[in-house]
Formats: sequence, structure tokens, C-alpha cells
Amino acid sequence: MPKKPDAARRSERSRRAILAATEELCRENGYGRLTIEAIATRAGVGKMTIYRWWPSRGAIVLDLLDQTATVAADPPDSGDLAADLHVLLAEVISILTPPFTSPATGLIAEALHDPDLANDLRERLIRPRIATFKQRIRRAQDAGELPVDADLDVALDLLYGPLYHRMALHLGMPDPDYLDTLIAHVLRALASTNAGPPPARGRRGGPAQATPGLR
Repeated sequence: MPKKPDAARRSERSRRAILAATEELCRENGYGRLTIEAIATRAGVGKMTIYRWWPSRGAIVLDLLDQTATVAADPPDSGDLAADLHVLLAEVISILTPPFTSPATGLIAEALHDPDLANDLRERLIRPRIATFKQRIRRAQDAGELPVDADLDVALDLLYGPLYHRMALHLGMPDPDYLDTLIAHVLRALASTNAGPPPARGRRGGPAQATPGLR
């Protein structure tokens, strides 16, 4: 007579069912309509089983994304910086698409009102991607493709900022041609950073005048 599955196997099966149900419900109805009760019903478990592992729906979705949106140990390095940046940006777009039902977009919105969730999101999903991006940019600097004084944080904001801007304002996620244009403009801007910052401008567009007593 076959042995019954042990508790660990049952728990793992329930955990997988909960994560799968969470993803299905997000894709069907959007994060805003996601509830613990709906997840429990779809997964065939009790709500207390869910609360044993996760304190909130946001925590479940974070684990889901941590499992499905994995970050490569090394950044893409084809020898073509623009192409590699395209790969990195396209991966983020795929996670955020479609914006109304992507688990990631709902999680980002909820994190604006939940500092603990925001911290977990940043440490588990955001920082690893930032590290991968900066690693690829540093390789480009070492290879002489970009100035060594190019600001990596500014580069990050210039490339990734438009994605979140378009997502937040419902402007449509960038298509491949837009990405290529964005990357070309940013790389051109970064390549000119060794010329130093532009001079400060006055209110009428001319050079700013020194203020007595200030340096």
C-alpha cells in the first residue's frame, strides 16, 4: 500500500498551488481585485494555510515574482552594449506587461502605501536588477565604450525611468523601436559626460550671476 505524502510534500504542493492561483487571478482580474479568500478558493486551501506563510496578498505576489522573474547571475555581454541594454530593458517590460493585470504593476502600486513591502520589493527584486545593470555598464567603461566618469545612477534613471513613467501614466509600454531610440540617446549623452556639466543658466537663459556672499 503506497505511503501517504509527508507533511513537507503536502505543504510544498499547497504553496505551489497558492502561487499559481495568485498569478492566475492577477492575470484574469488585476491585482486590485485580488483577495486572500479568492486565492484560497482557487488553490483549494484554507485561508489560515495562506496566512501561515504570508501576511498579505502583496507578500504572496512578491514571492511569486521572486520565483518567476529571476535575475541572471551575469548580465548579457554580447559585445554590443546597446543590444545588451535592450535585453535588460525588454525583460523589465515583459514583467510590467500587461500593465492593468501584471502582478508586478499592482505590487509596485501597493508598495507606495506599505513601507515594509516597499523595502522587501526593493531588496529582493529591484536591487539585484540594478546590480546587473551597473555591472554591464562598468564592463563597457573598462572596455572604453563609455567614459569612466559616467554616472551609473544617472544612466539607470535615464534608461529605466521612461518605462515606469509610461506605465504609471498609461502611455503604453515602449516597443522595440522606441527602446532602440532611447538607448541610442542615452548612450550618446553618457559618452559626452567627460566634457563636464553644462554651465548654470540664469532665469533669462544667460549664464547665472554669482550671488554675493555665496560660493
